[in-house]
Amino acid sequence: MHALLPGGRSQIERWFPGFGREAVEQGALASEAHQSEQWIDDERAVSAPNVVLLNGSRTFMEGLLRRRTLALPNVRLVPDAATGLTYRDGRVSGVRLSTADDGVVPADFVVDAMGRSSRMAAWLERDGWQAPPLERMQIDVNYATAYFARSEDAPRVAVATSRVSPDYPKKTHAALTAVENGRWMLLQMTYGEDRPPQDQDGFRARCADLPPVFAEVARSEPIGEVHTFRLAEARRRRYDTLDRIPGGLVSVGDAVASFNPIYGQGMSSAALHASCLSEYLCATSDATGVATRFFELQKVVVDAAWDLSTQSDAQRLETGRPPLPVRVQRALVDQVLAAAVVDIPVATAFNEVAFMNAHPSTLAAPSVVLRSVVANVRARARAARSSRRT
Repeated sequence: MHALLPGGRSQIERWFPGFGREAVEQGALASEAHQSEQWIDDERAVSAPNVVLLNGSRTFMEGLLRRRTLALPNVRLVPDAATGLTYRDGRVSGVRLSTADDGVVPADFVVDAMGRSSRMAAWLERDGWQAPPLERMQIDVNYATAYFARSEDAPRVAVATSRVSPDYPKKTHAALTAVENGRWMLLQMTYGEDRPPQDQDGFRARCADLPPVFAEVARSEPIGEVHTFRLAEARRRRYDTLDRIPGGLVSVGDAVASFNPIYGQGMSSAALHASCLSEYLCATSDATGVATRFFELQKVVVDAAWDLSTQSDAQRLETGRPPLPVRVQRALVDQVLAAAVVDIPVATAFNEVAFMNAHPSTLAAPSVVLRSVVANVRARARAARSSRRT
């Protein structure tokens, strides 16, 4: 889903005031709760008031952030490729470039933002430091993305999601976002060997089996080809566990943790990592030391996003009976997820977590769990009465 979640947007607005307004002026959409649809197992969920998103493609958002950053007076862009680090007295002292004369940019503090394929771990190991352990979570997820023209008589929906539970007969998840340049971005997601179609006809045919808004958008004029992508695993590099790491070095964004993209956490996670970095740098008197406190702050953010995004994948792929604490946790989560379909306060609480405004532990609060149980009991009773009438 290509939208900036509230948790990430609030952080970006701290550093770049007016970012959201400028994004809208350049084509992004500020979507409100009444413009969203959320479907679970073909049942439409209640509309929670906190579904307020900034819609735009990742390329668009990153381009705007890049322009705002380069406009800062103390920022200089060096058009080159980094090939490694230099060190002095146990800390980083510069970044090596790929220029012919093996140039080095002197540095007191280095931020690795090289993304999912970051080479930082290899550089550290090559230079005699510890490489961060790499955690992998198999997800075997497949994506197909298509763009469609957004006409004046298009659906008045700005964001829609359709999720299916592991036991539901249908297996295609979907997300729909109104993005810049008068376009819809429609995404289909499947797991394992069930690959989404790579052609427009097949893509549209599968949309016909989704909730109505997806089929309606898929009947619009296509823009370009269907793009497919496969992601075998979610990754997390555990810098927080290292005993030997040079001072003045941190890693952020997808270079630390990259998740299943269906949750739309990437941009907002990176913004929260930047917030951790801001807090660390404002509090430390020596940024050239080992950034232990930063990695502690970042771990809280990564743990929350990692647990939220990998839980359903772990449940789908596991074999055997999980331990009792895991079963209890899942039972609580299942209660909340079911109640979020029918109860606005529970849906609001869940969205606060999904939108990275609140920690997942807040969903285990007795008030949330109790309300979820009551809402689910009432929903089952209504369903039973309706069944008897028919």
